[in-house]
Amino acid sequence: VQKQEDRTKIVLDEKYQPGLLGLEGFSHIHVVWWFDRNDTPEKRRVLQVHPMGDPENPLTGVFATRSPIRPNLIGLSLCKIASVEANVIEVEEIDAFDGTPVLDIKPLIPGHDSAVDATTPDWLVTAHERRHSKREPD
Repeated sequence: VQKQEDRTKIVLDEKYQPGLLGLEGFSHIHVVWWFDRNDTPEKRRVLQVHPMGDPENPLTGVFATRSPIRPNLIGLSLCKIASVEANVIEVEEIDAFDGTPVLDIKPLIPGHDSAVDATTPDWLVTAHERRHSKREPD
């Protein structure tokens, strides 16, 4: 991941450039990346957290959250593609740091990457309502 000023790029080793053929036809990608700056033996042992770092949320297993503190350190971000040129994918944003290693890229395929009958726990709805109520009006 490269972040410079207001631009965010996923820069692949040039030998992988042929693998980008056709990617420009997609609007979004899933970027699989490594939490390289979040790796400590202590953090890898944490198996329960308060989601979103909010103690008002119930203690929850890390595999039922999007917490960056986890034993496997694999991150996943959905990113909107701005452009694809040579071995570089420019995206609108990603929740990874500059210099973060990218493990894989997969295109978002509507219909395949969704579930009609998906559900979430009540705490998640409440947490989102709390977050949005704290924001300043536009």
